[in-house]
Amino acid sequence: MTAPITGANGRAEDSRPALRVPLGELAFALLMLVLGVLALIGAFRIHVPVGIQVGPRVFPIAVSALLIATAGAVVIGALRGQRAEPEDGEDVDPDASTDWLTLAKIVGALIAHLLLIDPLGWAPAAAVLFGAVAWTLGARRWWLGFVIGLVVALAVQVVFGGLLGLSLPWGPVFGWLGGMF
Repeated sequence: MTAPITGANGRAEDSRPALRVPLGELAFALLMLVLGVLALIGAFRIHVPVGIQVGPRVFPIAVSALLIATAGAVVIGALRGQRAEPEDGEDVDPDASTDWLTLAKIVGALIAHLLLIDPLGWAPAAAVLFGAVAWTLGARRWWLGFVIGLVVALAVQVVFGGLLGLSLPWGPVFGWLGGMF
């Protein structure tokens, strides 16, 4: 049993710590909840071709449900006072400034990806995005980012186009593959 804390006037003060509302965690949970609800609304607006059993709505609905459930778990945990201890071994320098040039290059790569989808096709545009981000982040073998990006993008295109019925543009280079899937 702990003795009550006495103030300067000798009266007993409340020994409980002041209730601290974790605003950051709650704001993060609210953002996740909003994203989950918006993703769920968007998932139900996806056109599903007639006759497809597992359509393009399955993955977005699963991700939306996961976002909403995770947001609920974060809210419950934050309100119950469950907080993770910061790890001493984390490689984060809180005093480091933001590298705006790197951030601008990555945003430029993302914009280039969006602009190149129609003229080049989805897979080559994704390869450009992967390679540009690898180069921006200082990869020694930056060209490997292009190759890996192309392979991953083609696999995603085959899975999403062939199994889920999504139509990602093949583009002029890989248009001949579009007829196979």
